[in-house]
Amino acid sequence: MQALALAFLAATAIGGIAWVFIYPYLSGERKAESRRASIARPDAPAARAEKVQRSRREQVEGSLKELDARRKKDKAVSLPTRLAQAGLGSWTTQKFWIVSGIFAVVGFVLAFVVGKSPLGAIVMAFATGLGLPRWLLGYLKKRREKAFLRALPDAVDVIVRGIKAGLPLFESIKVVAADAPEPLRSEFNAIIETQTIGIPLGEACTRLFDRMPVPEANFFGIVIAIQQKSGGNLSEALGNLSKVLRDRKKMAEKIQAMSTEAKASAAIIGSLPPIVMLLVWISTPDYINLLFTESLGQFMLACCVGWMSIGIMVMKKMINFDF
Repeated sequence: MQALALAFLAATAIGGIAWVFIYPYLSGERKAESRRASIARPDAPAARAEKVQRSRREQVEGSLKELDARRKKDKAVSLPTRLAQAGLGSWTTQKFWIVSGIFAVVGFVLAFVVGKSPLGAIVMAFATGLGLPRWLLGYLKKRREKAFLRALPDAVDVIVRGIKAGLPLFESIKVVAADAPEPLRSEFNAIIETQTIGIPLGEACTRLFDRMPVPEANFFGIVIAIQQKSGGNLSEALGNLSKVLRDRKKMAEKIQAMSTEAKASAAIIGSLPPIVMLLVWISTPDYINLLFTESLGQFMLACCVGWMSIGIMVMKKMINFDF
């Protein structure tokens, strides 16, 4: 019995040692642990890829926050900037105010000759001297932005093809600046001139939004700035941007088509009072001249103009869509 007990204890000890030291190698458990440890290491390939991706995401977020902060800081637009946005970059502030003064004098003279009222002439002088030039700036700015948006997707496609062909980004922008129509040509020439004097290309592209304040120009500047800081496949990013620009263009055309009826109704409703007033003045001028000669009539006319302006602005807000 003593020999059997010793044999049993020896076999148990040998089996325990084998279970602890040999079985993990035979079952593959030790290999699995080694593999898990290699994956969980800080310098593992998966960890390195995740770290790089996290770093790139942080750089992109930092770039976007920096651009937003600069936009909020430069929210107030100066008169020289507005002249440049309208395509009148050669105009000086002094020239603009001289033209505004000429408009004011012409409006004062016409209103005084027609209405014989100094108060009405002064109001007309303020409207033509301050309101009309700024309205013209807004009209020229909108027209220039539409021409820019029509040509921007094709320009981005040209840049993408140039990059895929092996050209640097700066050379591709030069190709666009040489062949694109206005105002795209002048804006890309401004990017080239800005980069030539030492400003980085990413910052030069982000400044495009200051001269052309449309979301599409902001998208283009953000893509270039992020690629310059974080790297990545620029041709793929610009290709996606071109698709987004074309989709936004289709959406704008669809919105314009759907809101045409409402715009026509607003134009008809807004033009009815002046047309009726003109017809009454042609048929019975003595009947309507009281609005221009009497103080009560002038007050009523001013109130009507104010109410009509408020109605037109409300209708404009109802039929204009931002996206």
